[in-house]
Amino acid sequence: MSQVLPGDAPLIHDLIGIGFGPSNVAMAIALSEHNAGVGRQEAVTAHFFEKQPHFGWHRGMLIDDATMQVSFLKDLVTLRNPASEYSFLCYLQSKGRLIDFVNGKNLFPLRVEFHDYFEWAAAKVDDMVSYGHEVIAIETVVRDGVVEYLDVTARSGAETVVHRARNLVIGTGLRPLMPAGIERTDRVWHNSDLLAKVDALEGTNPSRFVVVGAGQSAAENVAYLHRRFPEAEVCAVFSRYGYSPADDSSFANRIFDPTAVDEYFVAPDDVKRKLMDYHGNTNYSVVDIDLIDDLYRQAYQEKVLGTERLRFVNVSRLTGVEELPGTVRASVTSLVTGEESALDADVVVFATGYSPAEPIRLLGEVADHCHRDDEGRVRVERDYRVATDPALRCGIYLQGGTEHTHGITSSLLSNTSIRVGEILDSILDRGRKGVSDETRPVVDGIRTAG
Repeated sequence: MSQVLPGDAPLIHDLIGIGFGPSNVAMAIALSEHNAGVGRQEAVTAHFFEKQPHFGWHRGMLIDDATMQVSFLKDLVTLRNPASEYSFLCYLQSKGRLIDFVNGKNLFPLRVEFHDYFEWAAAKVDDMVSYGHEVIAIETVVRDGVVEYLDVTARSGAETVVHRARNLVIGTGLRPLMPAGIERTDRVWHNSDLLAKVDALEGTNPSRFVVVGAGQSAAENVAYLHRRFPEAEVCAVFSRYGYSPADDSSFANRIFDPTAVDEYFVAPDDVKRKLMDYHGNTNYSVVDIDLIDDLYRQAYQEKVLGTERLRFVNVSRLTGVEELPGTVRASVTSLVTGEESALDADVVVFATGYSPAEPIRLLGEVADHCHRDDEGRVRVERDYRVATDPALRCGIYLQGGTEHTHGITSSLLSNTSIRVGEILDSILDRGRKGVSDETRPVVDGIRTAG
């Protein structure tokens, strides 16, 4: 139970989570499982704020036939607690589909099904979350010269609430990334908007789409638009000769192992860079080989039949977008000749990836206590806790934005269940024993008495 201070003092929680996507849903589950196994005095109190009105994860890309790129065993809990009642297998059992799924002999569920699993899991811990609440301020509460608590102000409509935290867990996810100088409009989309916007085109008989990008999302967009609008031409623009296949071989997949995080964290910076160069093709700007083959077969079939609707504008770069009455003009430049050509389209879709939300931006004055490295990046300890000066006793933990310290799994599902367990262990350890290092004093207990 959260402690209520006298008068108008805010509620005090051991942990406040900002954002309630898969990472912080997994955090809430880990807390729930911990609290179920201990007495009231040892329970960790927590609350989460999520600005969306309900749970949602990449809804714009829940294409009906798109599959996950990670095994269902890398769900919110299994690698941390294989016996958990919050697992994907328990979800399937509750839906009456467990045997059907097993008979399919497939490790990779439909993306829409995994989203339904996330919603199912989030609903089981929704007593911990306030949806429709956007965190707008974080302020320090100083006692005896040190920051003892952090006050988190969240807004819902015209109302605000303030909760007090001993620890923060920031899981604000990723933000759609557009090329510099290009804004999203009704005719210029980021792929994250695909399903939300595409229905508005029904009945308009679009003649051409341009899809920019060479990764999985770009290829999925191309395939989906080609299928959804059978009279339209779909032009894929990218700087390569073709899509590059994702390396999902068994040895390469070890880059996603929990032990790989340990190794990456202690590796010298030049080794970190080499590891990312070596194994970036497990995740970045790559496409499942089956989808590559399907698109190639489709393009070849159309060439044979003389009905080419699927076009690949390769070794080229989109260099400009101009909206004209009733259309949008994409300027495409050949990387070989420098020749520029124009493609008039109904819509240009940018499948240009995402960038981590800047976690420190949320912290306001609290950011002054956070340490940065020589490149200006926030310093993060192995337990995902931001390194801070001794004046800040509160723990600030990051779920995402830690690729420079923890490697490729920073924003991926692969290590989510392990990561939240490590964060919980850190909070518990600091509460029981305190911690003494170069950036922190010995601290006392973190849990509310009584």
